[in-house]
Amino acid sequence: MKIGLGTAALGRPQYINVRIENCDNSNLKRFRQESFQVLEDAYNLGIRYFDTAPGYGLAEELLLEWLQTKDDDSIEVATKWGYTYTANFDANAKVHEVKEHSLAKLKEQWKFSKQLLPYFKVYQIHSTTLETGVLENEGVLNELVRLKKEHNLKIGITTTGTNQVEVIKKALTVFVDGEPLFDVFQVTYNFLDQSLLEIIDELQQQNKSIVIKEALANGRVFSNKNYPHYEKMYSTLENLAQKHNVGVDAISLKYSLQTIANATVLSGASNTNQFSENLKANYFMLSDDDIELLSSFKVSPDFYWDERKKLEWN
Repeated sequence: MKIGLGTAALGRPQYINVRIENCDNSNLKRFRQESFQVLEDAYNLGIRYFDTAPGYGLAEELLLEWLQTKDDDSIEVATKWGYTYTANFDANAKVHEVKEHSLAKLKEQWKFSKQLLPYFKVYQIHSTTLETGVLENEGVLNELVRLKKEHNLKIGITTTGTNQVEVIKKALTVFVDGEPLFDVFQVTYNFLDQSLLEIIDELQQQNKSIVIKEALANGRVFSNKNYPHYEKMYSTLENLAQKHNVGVDAISLKYSLQTIANATVLSGASNTNQFSENLKANYFMLSDDDIELLSSFKVSPDFYWDERKKLEWN
């Protein structure tokens, strides 16, 4: 089990989240410098798995710039294709990203992403859904196979939404030339949305790599008066945080690390202080009773994703 760094909050000044404090990201030059520093600090703290995407604004470009200062073949980069960032760093933008799962978009975004080689190890379809038909698009699937063979890549999907499990099941049936296409599954998982558990045994039996995103439920694990229905969860998290002398973030990350064997769990930290706090998850263990208690806060995927849709870009 390990922690990786997701770069969504490093590449674009606004992200879907519950933000407790005010934050000014309007100075793009300073934002770039600070994000670059987080990459460097994460590396110095032992992180070697970095997850990015063209849909994350500057993130791919920034990561490429940072990688050019490195010579370390233990670094692994995962990126994605299928979303285009459209907000142009405007805090008031109505649309921040546009999804397109076409062969043309794959070829267009590959042109930049391939510069991340040789650190580039995992290529994922960003927010795979049944609706876009991408898992049945022969042109796309054949191109992914070609890239997989030519560049020794692992091919993956990321999933979002109420039917994550259905999408994963469909992806497991995708074979090209008699070989399964997908090796890596990046899935939303935390003690509120535990739907991954429905399919985890099958994924592990097939030796698939699991990457966990949104382990902090987009900030909903932090005490917030706008969510009175989570009062018991908040007090439980505070008690566990005190017991282990860490923050609520570390408790939440540890839950994912302990309940999904051999997973990589992504931190979405936007600064080094947050990231250092996240890494405290590596230095304690939750008891079986702790895990059981946290698991009791499960909500239905419909409730979880309906609530998430109401979160703002900030």
